[in-house]
Amino acid sequence: MTICIIPARGGSKRIPRKNVKFFCGKPMIAWSIEAALESQCFERVIVSTDDGEIASVARQWGAEVPFIRPEILSDDYTGTIPVIAHAIEWLIKNEQSPETVCCLYATAPFVQPSDLQYARQELANDSIADYAVTVTSYAFPIQRALRLTRSGGVAMFQPEHFTTRSQDLEEAWHDAGQFYWGRAKAWSEGRALFSKYTIPIRLPRHRVQDIDTPEDWQRAEWLFKAFLTESS
Repeated sequence: MTICIIPARGGSKRIPRKNVKFFCGKPMIAWSIEAALESQCFERVIVSTDDGEIASVARQWGAEVPFIRPEILSDDYTGTIPVIAHAIEWLIKNEQSPETVCCLYATAPFVQPSDLQYARQELANDSIADYAVTVTSYAFPIQRALRLTRSGGVAMFQPEHFTTRSQDLEEAWHDAGQFYWGRAKAWSEGRALFSKYTIPIRLPRHRVQDIDTPEDWQRAEWLFKAFLTESS
């Protein structure tokens, strides 16, 4: 059995009600639910939430909310792995035995059904991998990053690379924050998401945007509208 779990707690601070706030005409979470359903990768698409309104919106857009996430897993410090492990534990107790579980974020409007399908196949083809995780490249060499000093100036994190040409520096990647495909056993055992047993699923930068602040939200809407125009 293959399951999609969409974590969506109600306590967002920097963008209140972020998961159900309208984004380009739909509640934010609706974009993730629709992509999961359209991919046809999953027997069940489940939203893990502690919030009644989010649960109601999720059901309206076709997801299941068979349980309410406990308060202990709904604070600002709870990580992704315990939330997914809790959902798997609930499924097992209710006579479901998932083999692979995809954690799909509720704030991932750029996610494409084809990306979900591709990552699923990549994980299936690698017998020793624990996860398949979306990544994208940094737009600027991280080796030449700057810090703002307490005295009001700037300093390089790695000053030895001041004169190094950008093309001679190793390309760096970061978590794209869209989804993590994983084997149920890896989730339940709390195995690290980023390791030699993780398959990178590369995404172009124009389809990746963290949405944690109002500025992020505005930029994401600009990018998304351009993406829709280009795709039409």
